Amino acid sequence: MTDWPVLSAVTFMPLVGVLLLLLTREDSVYGRRNILNVSLLTTIFTFAVSLYIWYQFDPSNPGFQMVEKREWLGTGISYHLGIDGISVLFVPLTALLMPFCVLASWLTIEKRLKEYMIAFLILETLMLGVFVSLDIVLFYVFFEAGLIPMFIIIGVWGGRDRVYASYKFFLYTLLGSVLMLLAIMAMYWQAGTTDITELLTYKFPRGMQTWLWLAFFASFAVKMPMWPVHTWLPDAHVQAPTAGSVILAGILLKLGGYGFLRFSLPMFPLASDYFAPFVFTLSIIAIIYTSLVAMMQTDIKKLIAYSSVAHMGYVTMGTFAANTQGVQGAIFQMLSHGVVSGALFLCVGVVYDRLHTREIAAYGGLVNNMPKYAVAFMVFTMANVGLPGTSGFVGEVLTLVGAFRANTWVALFATSGVILSAAYALWVYRRVIFGALEKESLKALLDLSAREKLILYPLVILTIFFGVYPAPVFDATAASVDLLVNNYSAALQAAQDVALSVQ
Repeated sequence: MTDWPVLSAVTFMPLVGVLLLLLTREDSVYGRRNILNVSLLTTIFTFAVSLYIWYQFDPSNPGFQMVEKREWLGTGISYHLGIDGISVLFVPLTALLMPFCVLASWLTIEKRLKEYMIAFLILETLMLGVFVSLDIVLFYVFFEAGLIPMFIIIGVWGGRDRVYASYKFFLYTLLGSVLMLLAIMAMYWQAGTTDITELLTYKFPRGMQTWLWLAFFASFAVKMPMWPVHTWLPDAHVQAPTAGSVILAGILLKLGGYGFLRFSLPMFPLASDYFAPFVFTLSIIAIIYTSLVAMMQTDIKKLIAYSSVAHMGYVTMGTFAANTQGVQGAIFQMLSHGVVSGALFLCVGVVYDRLHTREIAAYGGLVNNMPKYAVAFMVFTMANVGLPGTSGFVGEVLTLVGAFRANTWVALFATSGVILSAAYALWVYRRVIFGALEKESLKALLDLSAREKLILYPLVILTIFFGVYPAPVFDATAASVDLLVNNYSAALQAAQDVALSVQ
């Protein structure tokens, strides 16, 4: 137990900003500036606390740290928070992206700015709550409640077809999560507790594991999203405002991958092993099929959205390889993709704010009058391809190594995704950035402003830094990943021993 409830502080600090915003008048002379300043300072303070959490985290301890526990709903359901090596880095990742979302919305959101910022700050609290929850009911509350502010952000401040996209996003994710709620109820009736630390050591019967795994899979697969339940994502990305796309790709997609690591693998190891070939098949289809679909897109945002589905295929493949390299690679890939994909959507937002179109054909030759933008866009494109020296390379290589150890054919087919990602990423970069500056509408475009440099340059530095020196990530995750993999292998071995003894 900690003296200072630091996890509660980082989780609910955005709500302090919400209270301040509620007291701010938007129609006053300085109202808009005050709203933006309060939102930005709130997210910066939250990020500072998240860095403190990372600094105080003991990487040699594979268990949960900074634990907070209080009675909540009674009957064993408690307010229980804690972090381990699997969750610790998702807290600063979430807090990192939020200031950039505020800066990206600085000039683009013209109406109902206060409500917009309130929705984002509430969403930040709910996302952080998912990663620090150690009670499965509390996890579910945060997990599901996050749908509401994102539904509002897309439906109110989105594009022309925003209502359709927001309802599609909400219904897809809600349907999968209803099955997870039923599974949580079954787990409580079976184990008599909703405490995640106790459920991680509880041995569910083999038959029950199968049904529980399927219920959780329905929710996490939609959230990631995996093929074929991915169709909500391109619509949501295209219609969402720039900051909404950043959070969708950077954080919300990671909730599904985190769920697999927190629940499916450690709690249902026998079912995870049984369904691993099924997950490998879906992952390969996602990597190859959505990469081919991305190559056919004419909208930059939709292309990046399909690219995200393909990259999440590496995450599921590495996770269910269930070895150290695969799981480490899956975590690193999620963290890297959170930065890189968010940065790519911010890059799209930069040119969209100037020209108000996302059509690839509308651009060309931007390197001539936007060279700084071209360099930043190039770094993120190379990271998306998985170029050595960028963070995208580390995660992809490790997941492929983990998959190779589990199944050679899976690694072989998945490797084709590296080639396909290079094809569509370099194609769109050439069409947008290179060539002659012939279109009259592009000749007057200015290069990055000071605000846009403040958004993109730190992400460029992070992308290269963790591509060259990934040790801080691996140091934080190693002990917890080793514990997860060892417990998983021990559960499978115990099941085999029981089967042999029966024979």
